[in-house]
Formats: sequence, C-alpha cells, structure tokens
Amino acid sequence: MLVPKQTKGWIFSMTLTPKETSLLNDLKSSEQLCIEKYGQGCERACDPALKDLFSALKATEEGHLATINRILGGEEVEMMAAPTAKSQSFDPAPSSCAPSEKEKDAFLCKDALAMEKHVSSVYNVSIFEFNCPTLRDTLAHIQKEEQNHGQQLYQYLSKNGMYA
Repeated sequence: MLVPKQTKGWIFSMTLTPKETSLLNDLKSSEQLCIEKYGQGCERACDPALKDLFSALKATEEGHLATINRILGGEEVEMMAAPTAKSQSFDPAPSSCAPSEKEKDAFLCKDALAMEKHVSSVYNVSIFEFNCPTLRDTLAHIQKEEQNHGQQLYQYLSKNGMYA
C-alpha cells in the first residue's frame, strides 16, 4: 500500500515477519542501552573531549533508535548514503586529567567500545535476515555508523595510551 509522505516521494507500508520484528526489538534494546551508557559516560568522564564524543555518539544512537521505531511501525525507511571515513575522523588532544581520572575514562571508553562491537554484530545478523532490500541497506548504513563509533572510541583510547 502506498502512503503519501509529507515530503516528496512515497513510502511503503510493510509487514514484518516475526523474526524481523524480534531482531528489530533486539536492536531497539541495544540502541536504548547505547543511549543510556553514553548519557552516563557524559556525566562520568573527566576529559571534555571524551564528554563531547559521548554526547555526539548518544545523539547518533538516538537517531538509530528513531529509525528502528519507524521500521517497527511499518515504514520502509531509506537512509541517505553513509558518511565518508574522512567526515568521521576524530583526533582528540591528549587528556590532561589526573592518572586516576584517566583510568576511569579508559574504563568508560573500553566499555563503550565493547558495546559498539556487540551492537554491530547484532546489525550484521539482522542484515542477513531481512527480506526487503531497502531495509537491509538501512540496517547496513546504521551498522557502518556503529563501526565508525568504534573507530572514534579506538582513536581516543589510542591517542591517550589506553589501548593495549
């Protein structure tokens, strides 16, 4: 069924399989956890650059959650092209926090990196399980953004001598 969109073009109302719905609910839970963890990271981190990174990642995760909710609502959501690697570069200055605070920041960052690895793997499985090519592309787009988040976290850890 075609449904008029408020902007140009059309969107398709679609029915999801039980498996697709289950995977989307897993992704929804994962995105909610990411949002919560990045919010806590913003509050707990010492380094302003890490706080800014967590804040930016939280905002992106909120967009992912909105997309997942739209798909769960029956929309065939089409994402724009993924950002280029250049636009995702992150080059923080070394942290000036005290060693004990840097240790806490390292824990927060490593925890977030582990979370991003997990979320990316859930997207990977989901991509293979969806029938609709547009939704597969949308999930692949989000997965690429999750991978970029991991890269930015790694860059922060590496720049601060926190990644071994």
